Amino acid sequence: MRRVGRLAPSPTGALHLGNIRTFMAAWLQMRACGGEVRLRIEDLDHPKHKAGAADALIDDLRWLGFDWDGPVIHQSQRLPLYRAALGRLAPLYPCFCSRADIQGAQSAPHPGEVLRYPGTCRRRAAPPPEGRLPAWRLPLGPGDDGRYVDAFAGPQTRTADALTGDFVLARGDAPAYVLAVVVDDHEMGVTDVVRGDDILPVTPAQNVLYRRLGWEPPAYWHLPLVVGRDGLRLAKRHGDTRVSAYRAAGFPAGRILSALARTCGWLAPGEAVATLAELLPRFSMGAIPRAPLVWDDALL
Repeated sequence: MRRVGRLAPSPTGALHLGNIRTFMAAWLQMRACGGEVRLRIEDLDHPKHKAGAADALIDDLRWLGFDWDGPVIHQSQRLPLYRAALGRLAPLYPCFCSRADIQGAQSAPHPGEVLRYPGTCRRRAAPPPEGRLPAWRLPLGPGDDGRYVDAFAGPQTRTADALTGDFVLARGDAPAYVLAVVVDDHEMGVTDVVRGDDILPVTPAQNVLYRRLGWEPPAYWHLPLVVGRDGLRLAKRHGDTRVSAYRAAGFPAGRILSALARTCGWLAPGEAVATLAELLPRFSMGAIPRAPLVWDDALL
């Protein structure tokens, strides 16, 4: 079976070094085994999506030496596929809880976890709040487990119910990200998913959807994030780590790639490459450190 991986950026802003480190692992893994790489822009309607961001991130990827097979896929153009899957997952139930409602019904999640929905509207007897659009949740049953063994992070022993509870598949008539990702990866023939370990808590929920829809889940590699000195994932508060900023400052692509490759154990201190393809003979998923990478521009 031909292996297929994917790069799946979201146009909520410019690509930063954390994105690129994970994309390097995803791209090299597929190119090293002769597999395919697909590019998907995860642009479902979102208030943080910025005009022109998709074109800019594609330009940054090409500048760094990434390529892909087939056309660029845009989630915003695939709504009929998601709605068809929603129909197959019925019955769903309407939920009118706000995030504050859910937080108030439980203790705050630990870092790296998501809010678990306590099932409030599954048992709702009172009429819904006036004027609030429902979120449509999937009621989980005893067979909805979702546990699996991650190829990088190891056994994931908590069930979808323990992690998320009944989870949202649509808000109003807009399909949710958790559903779109499953539909897209299946329809695109994705066999290997390499992404940040911030997605670990919702992966069992995605596995539930695969099973409910009669599909086989892909193999997963969830890699540690790149973080700032405060231990939080890279963001504006940590300085400007956008690829575009380094480009504007005159950094060559090879310098960025080499710095990130050294943090992955693919190059020794002081070693460098000029292109992404030069890393292929050095690539090893097992060489990547298990701890988050604390970024400092001195690594460049």
